[in-house]
Amino acid sequence: MQQASSETTSPLERRIDFSFPLQQVESEIENRLKRIARTAKLPGFRPGKVPLKIVAQQYGGQVRQEVIGDSVQKTFSDTVRQQNFRIAGYPRIEAKDPMASTENLEFTATFEIYPEVVVGDLSNTTIKRSVTEVSDVDVDHTIEILRKQRRHFHKTDRAAQNEDQVRIDFEGKIDGVVFNGGQAKDYQLVLGEGRFLPDFETNVVGMKAEDTKLFELTFPADYHGKELAGKAVTFEVKVNEVSEPHLPELNAEFAKNLGIDDGDLDSMRKEIKLNLEREAKKRVQAKLKEQAMQVLIDHATLTVPKSLVDIEIERLQENMLKDMQSRGMGTKDMALPAQWFQAQAERRVRLGLILAEVVKQNSLHAKPEQVRAMVEEHAQSFEQPEVMVRWYHEQPERLAEVEAVVLEDNVVTWTMDKAKAEDVATPFQELMEGAAK
Repeated sequence: MQQASSETTSPLERRIDFSFPLQQVESEIENRLKRIARTAKLPGFRPGKVPLKIVAQQYGGQVRQEVIGDSVQKTFSDTVRQQNFRIAGYPRIEAKDPMASTENLEFTATFEIYPEVVVGDLSNTTIKRSVTEVSDVDVDHTIEILRKQRRHFHKTDRAAQNEDQVRIDFEGKIDGVVFNGGQAKDYQLVLGEGRFLPDFETNVVGMKAEDTKLFELTFPADYHGKELAGKAVTFEVKVNEVSEPHLPELNAEFAKNLGIDDGDLDSMRKEIKLNLEREAKKRVQAKLKEQAMQVLIDHATLTVPKSLVDIEIERLQENMLKDMQSRGMGTKDMALPAQWFQAQAERRVRLGLILAEVVKQNSLHAKPEQVRAMVEEHAQSFEQPEVMVRWYHEQPERLAEVEAVVLEDNVVTWTMDKAKAEDVATPFQELMEGAAK
């Protein structure tokens, strides 16, 4: 007969002592060995004719581990269910001294339970909602960006200026010695894009093809390359060629290159405006989500289970290592300190628990029609929307990701209803600059 008792050791931690009869284990071991014997194949014996004693010698240890493991899991699960515990993370189960009882096998399980989550009054909290209209000026600005992305360069004899492309030879020295990475031949550089230090590019501006120049500059104290940070460097630069930018004409060919089959410029502008409006809507929703999530964190009371934070830290560590590997960095035997991820992991766990409670208490689960509408809206930004819709429906995992977004949107809407909403007129460019930060 199974026996169990529980103890509260902290607000979330619980400890259960449980046991089950040793005779029960021995009986189950014998039953399983008999089942194995019916089909066991061992050298010198016909299938199914291996003596039980030999079967026990061959498989007894493994079977005993399996039976004890199954008994521990069943007894623990039954006890947790009977006492209505909602376990957070993984339990730590330890065997007690086997000499303490000759009749029972005894164990102790230590674990955390999910906390009570209480969301306070949100009525005095204000959430700002950006209201944006895409103007013709915004469309013009976007068209100029698209033209610059498709620019080409023509060789010129004049002096270099910002936005020109130059081909240069350069050599940088510290105390008369060329530093690692400090020299190149026929290097191609577009001035003003910030790929080099501003002081370097400023010195190249005004130079013509075949000009040579010697100048000094000091690397910033916070420069990412520590061996150069704060160091004075002497550069010698020779300009091989200067080329000025030329933007494509705003004509039917340009429109066709943007996917407008008939090349109509008005159709192109309408399509660009629709895309900008979609981007603006996404950014407004993202800003609302940021605010709503922070409001919930600020107004919720709960104790965060350490076990869930530890699991989240491990997940973040694994993700960073995978990201580093994808960038070609060696990660063998690399250990990332847990404290790097502590604050982020705790916030994620806290927010996840709050969201789960808000969704449960207010029936905010994603509805099929909401998921379908979001998939169709997202698909409109592609040339063949119906293909994208099919792509989402081909894999349940893809729809699950959309469901998660819809659920969060439902929580944002609920939070907005409970709090005060203040509309703030926001120019499109200002809204998108905030998105890039």
